[in-house]
Amino acid sequence: MSKNTDRKHSIADVLRRLFSYNGKLKLPMAVALLFAAAGAVLTIVGPSLLSDITDIISNSLFAEIDLAAIGDIGMKLLALYLVSAVLTYVEHYIMSTVTLELSRDLRRDLSRKINVVPMSYFNTVSHGDILSRVTNDVSTLQQALANSLPSMISAAAQFVGCLIMMFATEWRMASAAVAVTLVGFIIMGIAMLRSQKYFTARQDNLSTLNGYVEEMYSGHDVVRISRANDQIKETFSGMNDDLYDADWHSQFLSGIMQPLMTVIGNLGYVAVCVIGAALVMDGEIGFGVIVAFIMYVRLFTSPLSTLAQGMTQMQTAAAAGGHIFDFLGAEELPEETGKRSAPQEVRGEVDFEHVRFSYPNNPGKTIIKDFSAHVEPGQKVAIVGPTGAGKTTLVNLLMRFYEINSGTIKIDGIPTNEMTRESVHNLFGMVLQDTWLFDGTVRENLVYNKTGVTDGQLEKACRACGIYHFIETLPKGFDTVLDDSIAISAGQKQLLTIARAMIQDNPMLILDEATSSVDTRTELITQRAMDSLTANRTSFVIAHRLSTIKNADLILVLKDGDIIEQGTHEELLAKGGFYAGLYMSQFEKTA
Repeated sequence: MSKNTDRKHSIADVLRRLFSYNGKLKLPMAVALLFAAAGAVLTIVGPSLLSDITDIISNSLFAEIDLAAIGDIGMKLLALYLVSAVLTYVEHYIMSTVTLELSRDLRRDLSRKINVVPMSYFNTVSHGDILSRVTNDVSTLQQALANSLPSMISAAAQFVGCLIMMFATEWRMASAAVAVTLVGFIIMGIAMLRSQKYFTARQDNLSTLNGYVEEMYSGHDVVRISRANDQIKETFSGMNDDLYDADWHSQFLSGIMQPLMTVIGNLGYVAVCVIGAALVMDGEIGFGVIVAFIMYVRLFTSPLSTLAQGMTQMQTAAAAGGHIFDFLGAEELPEETGKRSAPQEVRGEVDFEHVRFSYPNNPGKTIIKDFSAHVEPGQKVAIVGPTGAGKTTLVNLLMRFYEINSGTIKIDGIPTNEMTRESVHNLFGMVLQDTWLFDGTVRENLVYNKTGVTDGQLEKACRACGIYHFIETLPKGFDTVLDDSIAISAGQKQLLTIARAMIQDNPMLILDEATSSVDTRTELITQRAMDSLTANRTSFVIAHRLSTIKNADLILVLKDGDIIEQGTHEELLAKGGFYAGLYMSQFEKTA
């Protein structure tokens, strides 16, 4: 599972990082929030006009009502509310557009980031955790910014505007309403301080849960065959309970704010009515003031509920935004400005000179201790050894997936660390033991990221790998979409990846037990295809079944990060050393 190294983030911190992430957000978001505030302020004028209507009616109880004055005030109210509605619409339109563009940009940059962080990053963070950041966290942040932030600005403007209008209308009644409302602010502040850690814990636990689900479902066959369902359920239940606990605490603490604000608002009504009634009886104010204040109290206390709900969403957004920006701020691979590209014509001569390497997350354990070897152009080099000897690590170093601690790896006499990573990667075709096919047509999977491939080239590669007959049986041949409706075996998937490597036609090859998932007959066909593929190409074969590398030009026997033997198959058998023991032990196991 992932090791969480993310730090905690406040709402202000996430907003600051958002604006520094995309400076173009400032102006449209400021305009939208200004419109939201203006729309809220306009609605505040309404109670004052309603107060005038009340006074006109109360003063006309024993005389003719001035309908013209009432009509004039009504038109003013209609104009105010129409303008307020237009401002609100424009604000929603701007915020929706801006936040959707922001989420698009964040997902684009998160996708780019995945390809520029060191490989060691994925040793500490699960794939499900990263998936959660790209999908769930970005959506949470976008929705909070689009909905909650404008509502909070509007509520704040409404709150301040009401406060001014109330004190301008009758300071004693305003003081009573403010005193009651002040209690709401105190409660909301306490609840916010207590609940923030639970919102952060909720996002952390959600990422952990997503990572676990992704791992378990990708290995569902292993889970079932191992009869580990009960163990999986128990582990999942524990993670689910942790998520529930954090979610319950965050929702409970934030949820009590809104009903408390409602109670406090009702107390405000009571205070205004009692004090207003006393002032009316003393003849100091008219009935219209009480009507206006009842409206003001509603407009004054309702923002507190909006602010409380908005703060709940913004706290969730802060936790989600923290996850996003922690990943975007993770250490990237060093810049390669000034480094050269690989030569256009590559012969394939490779030199390993005193290579030493240890993984960044475990620098105390040396994996490759002092590795030196020379590979002639066009040679087929097999790398063998027990588990943990450093076979895959060596290939990763050759590909520059990791940087060596000391020593040099050269291709055609040029150190790989003097060439850009991309140009080094372009030198190699790869066929891995773990096959990878994406949802797309057979053709798209075979010509992956390569243009100008003809049907004749596709057919030739597929016939060489013994997969062409299977493709002919598919409903649309090369244009058949490989999805869940197409039954395809592990061996057929591996043959397709071998055909893909043939079509890519890179000058050098890396093969990681490329025939491990095929039967004996297909292995013979594939082995001939691999011999054709590796002809006149420098190729590195990570071999587990030693019978597949008899024709290798050079076999490197690794143990504990060092070469202990090297030579051809016949030479190593004749020595009767470690390789001979490995080779004979495989035959003993199959005997």
